[in-house]
Amino acid sequence: MKVTDLKIKNLVEYNHEIFTITEIYQNDNAYFVKIKNDLQTISIPAENINPIQITEDWLEKFGFLKTYASDQQIIRYERPESFIKYDIDLNSKKIFEGLKIYGNTIRCKYIHEFQNIFSSLFGKETTIFMKSSFHKAIV
Repeated sequence: MKVTDLKIKNLVEYNHEIFTITEIYQNDNAYFVKIKNDLQTISIPAENINPIQITEDWLEKFGFLKTYASDQQIIRYERPESFIKYDIDLNSKKIFEGLKIYGNTIRCKYIHEFQNIFSSLFGKETTIFMKSSFHKAIV
C-alpha cells in the first residue's frame, strides 16, 4: 500500500483493528499517520498500517446488495445507482473481479481504493453510504 494513495477518512487495519485515518504527515523522510477508532487515537509510521481487503461483508456495509451468483463462480453486488456494480470472481485468475462503473472495470481490492473512487464520483465520503450501525462504530 502506497501512503500517497491514502486520504483522510480512509479505513485501514492496524493490530487487527479497524481505524480511520485522521491525519497524514511527513517527518524527515518518513510518512506517519494519525488514526483513530472508538477506543484510541494514535500516531504511527504509515508503513505499520495495512489495507483492508474488500469482502462481501464490506460491500454490504457500503450499501451493495447481492444480485447474482453464477455457476462460473462470479458474484455480483449492486448499489441503488444503476451504474455501479462490484463483481467478485472466485476463480484463481480473477478476470472479472472489481468495481464496474458504466460497464468499465476498475480494479480495486482494498477499502481505501474503493473509498477514494466513491469520493471522486459523488464528492462525498463513503461513510455516508454505510449502514448506520457500522457507521457509528468507525466515526
